[in-house]
Amino acid sequence: MHRRTVLGALGAAVLGMTARASDDDALTAAWRGWTARFLQPDGRVVDPEQAGISHSEGQGYALLLAQAVGDRDAFERIEGWTRAHLLIRDDALMAWRWTPGGGVVGEDWHNATDGDLFRVWALVRAARDSGWPVAEGTVEAIAADLSGSCLWPDPRAETELLLRPSAESLASDARVLLNPSYIMPRALREIGAATGDTRLVRAADHGETCLSELASDGLLPDWIDVTATGYAPPTGHDLRSAYDALRIPLYLAWSDRAGHPAVRLAAEILTSGDEVAVARTGAGIVTARSDLPGYRALARLAACAPVDPPEPASLAGPYYPAVLHMLVALAAREGAPCAGSK
Repeated sequence: MHRRTVLGALGAAVLGMTARASDDDALTAAWRGWTARFLQPDGRVVDPEQAGISHSEGQGYALLLAQAVGDRDAFERIEGWTRAHLLIRDDALMAWRWTPGGGVVGEDWHNATDGDLFRVWALVRAARDSGWPVAEGTVEAIAADLSGSCLWPDPRAETELLLRPSAESLASDARVLLNPSYIMPRALREIGAATGDTRLVRAADHGETCLSELASDGLLPDWIDVTATGYAPPTGHDLRSAYDALRIPLYLAWSDRAGHPAVRLAAEILTSGDEVAVARTGAGIVTARSDLPGYRALARLAACAPVDPPEPASLAGPYYPAVLHMLVALAAREGAPCAGSK
């Protein structure tokens, strides 16, 4: 019996390794299709639906995906283009948008915190997990500027830290603008661990608390203000739950928080028949639905259902659902398993 038990365990382990290898191969194949569509030879990630612009979010996502599938050549091209075109600020953060024929114009030099967060997380993983060289001091410099410029005390409790959407976004002792979809706990914790910056870890912890509070009110907003007396409609934005907020369950599930209240709420509100409710008003009225594969994969992840990497046909559509599908597949591979998942 003991021998059979051991053999059974070995067999299960082999099957698990085989399944993981198959998932890895599928994700790598999907990456090849995604790069053929959205990555230029020089390392610029193109968003075709926005007149071919490039944004720091796209560069950060692609850098992370290249590391995850072991594509060092693409990783170096993406990082090279980013350094040459988006590092124009006086700090180590990126300008958020680059326009063909114009470069960084107007206030596009402002950073978008999620782009910087994914870029530095990719660099941490490249050095730690892939053994790829990263320019000395780069990780520390980006982390220091994220910590110093993009964290702000919560007006309700000054010892707690909120992740600001930009170093230039609204923040005062009384009111802080928050984009809940920028809160990526796993990235914040791993960057904090790599650099010893405990402020980033605290921001991850408090971010999860904020997301729980919002979910308890039935909200997964794109934008919200945090005030001394609680949450309030966002300054300069509509109160809605739309394309930004779709990333909230993705980042939580990726951070081993599949049971988080915000993920459970997303699982309830995203599915609308064969389509996904991709946009709602602040009152919860659905204003847009989609059957695109990337959005459907996200809904499956929130519901703890199996998720496969995108098929070539699904990468022919818009940039955003295509990159979401890639990130969802990676999150399903890397996040803690839950009932019904692979």
